[in-house]
Amino acid sequence: MELRHLRYFVAVGEEQHYGRGAQRLRVAQPALSRQIQDLEAEIGFQLFDRLSRGVKLSTGGKLFLEEARRILQQVDEATNRAKRVASGQLGTLRVGFIESMSWHGVVPDAFRQFREHRPDAELQIRPLSSLEQIRAIQSGQLDAGFLFTIANIDHDLARLEITSISLTLAVPRGHPLAKSKKLRLRDLNHAPFIWFPRRESPLFYDHLMHACFRGGLKSPHVVQEGVNEATILSLVSCGLGVAFVSNATRWRCPQSVVLLPVTDLKLSLPFAFVWRKDNTAPLLERFIEDVGRISGHP
Repeated sequence: MELRHLRYFVAVGEEQHYGRGAQRLRVAQPALSRQIQDLEAEIGFQLFDRLSRGVKLSTGGKLFLEEARRILQQVDEATNRAKRVASGQLGTLRVGFIESMSWHGVVPDAFRQFREHRPDAELQIRPLSSLEQIRAIQSGQLDAGFLFTIANIDHDLARLEITSISLTLAVPRGHPLAKSKKLRLRDLNHAPFIWFPRRESPLFYDHLMHACFRGGLKSPHVVQEGVNEATILSLVSCGLGVAFVSNATRWRCPQSVVLLPVTDLKLSLPFAFVWRKDNTAPLLERFIEDVGRISGHP
């Protein structure tokens, strides 16, 4: 039994006439009649009672018509859903992101555009560190992520470079350093620092320590650790110390915190959108295109 047998039967069953059914289907009446006969032979009972003018559904045919309609409707719905998935309009996309980069720019714009253009698709977002995102993408727990790529990216991952983020110094409002017109790293030797644990990003931690050492800040006085930038900013706001943060912090900086440039701190953070090369999901492909357009890298 094929779907065309069901479509032919539904047409004749609804029209109660072979001629009108053939006209509706745009097929020859003899061919339609043979298809119905083949279907009846396969299922083992007559679908129609033949009359002098037209046909009438048999008792079994009436029930079979209801079931055939339901099956065809399910097939049509499944086909439409599959088409929407294949065109990137339906499905689930799981994306990680750096919380500090979600207040302005490409990340919130990409999420907003996804929701506007694909209202029926599901977007699952998770704030994670860059290292956590890379592991989740490689394991298949995430489809992609917005992350800092100072860490080495494995060959199985693809990336779209978005921008480069510089560092700035966050100090409590009223702190003596806030009065400095020109800050250099060597001016920070006696400042109490809030720092991130090395395990959060070993390579960036080492690069930052090396940059500080070269600039004369040979051993930062770390009084407290914070696992992410939101926590670090909160601790700075409380007056516990100063901290290096990304310049993206300006979009959500607390009023009790001042951001100061450090003239000889040249370390920058490459920021990119990353995904597995073998992930060819249409929804992800459309999202990559969106991110490229928004970031100016189509």
